[in-house]
Amino acid sequence: MFQFAFSRAYCTNNIRRKWKEFEKTLGCAEEGDPDWASYTLGVFICLSCSGIHRNIPQVSKVKSVRLDAWDEAQVEFMASHGNDAARARFESKVPSFYYRPTPSDCQLLREQWIRAKYERQEFIYPEKQEPYSAGYREGFLWKRGRDNGQFLSRKFVLTEREGALKYFNRNDAKEPKAVMKIEHLNATFQPAKIGHPHGLQVTYLKDNSTRNIFIYHEDGKEIVDWFNALRAARFHYLQVAFPGASDADLVPKLSRNYLKEGYMEKTGPKQTEGFRKRWFTMDDRRLMYFKDPLDAFARGEVFIGSKESGYTVLHGFPPSTQGHHWPHGITIVTPDRKFLFACETESDQREWVAAFQKAVDRPMLPQEYAVEAHFKHKP
Repeated sequence: MFQFAFSRAYCTNNIRRKWKEFEKTLGCAEEGDPDWASYTLGVFICLSCSGIHRNIPQVSKVKSVRLDAWDEAQVEFMASHGNDAARARFESKVPSFYYRPTPSDCQLLREQWIRAKYERQEFIYPEKQEPYSAGYREGFLWKRGRDNGQFLSRKFVLTEREGALKYFNRNDAKEPKAVMKIEHLNATFQPAKIGHPHGLQVTYLKDNSTRNIFIYHEDGKEIVDWFNALRAARFHYLQVAFPGASDADLVPKLSRNYLKEGYMEKTGPKQTEGFRKRWFTMDDRRLMYFKDPLDAFARGEVFIGSKESGYTVLHGFPPSTQGHHWPHGITIVTPDRKFLFACETESDQREWVAAFQKAVDRPMLPQEYAVEAHFKHKP
């Protein structure tokens, strides 16, 4: 049970009784542990969210549930509002495609969600959602160069009518440098990898191989609006592609975070050459490896199918395996060959095995058989 701090003047049985009445339903408005509260909004929040709320003092003023003094009027206000009432008001018109962050998401997504809800009130007034719901968006983003690694300003255009995200190398260019089809596009925030708190990684398929671009905008609202505009475009594309599907079926397909990323060592198909350190990304059933985490193209990709199709994940190496510097091995058995990887630590090995096993245990979808067939026929 929480122990609340009260000012001496207001430490009355009445106040304590009111806390007790809704103590059982306490929870962070954003899903964390509710040790704090906004006494101007009437919501309970976690420590992490309290820092964001402190940055919008014109809207939200916070106190510790455990440590700060509460007067009777503040307690009455909390008792008459609460998280459910706040959600009913401030989230009444959240679009299905709009990303609702979790406690594990990056600071930017959580901050912009809170600002969108309480400061800008975008989910009370739908006209404020135009930047990401209009079906068309253009603007300038900083994009990392494929060869030199420099971030340069580039014009981007998202058009749902054409089903594509495009970018141009010059402001006056008539033809785009790249056209990324919404059908195969994904976006995920990667601030640590990109080295910017607003860093967004966009992936798409080019000749059925994955291509990465890395972008950011100095304004947090702008890049999150781009992210949700991409999700909106994906949502509307999938509604047409799968007319019988519910919103609940489509929303998980709008964007995805990677199952696992990090360094491992790998060897070649003959398993006679030395192991080399590579950056690996597990994206659904595609295991991609790169020389550098910010490479535009993968050096190679491995399709990981289901156990029903002959895929297995094993701890360790086959006997007599040599050439690895890291001691913790993983073997992925496919219908065609074995792939060998080495991890630096036992915890890395466990996490990678868990990610691979998750893919292997999941039955393959009909469209995934076509992807598997492509991998088998790659030159």
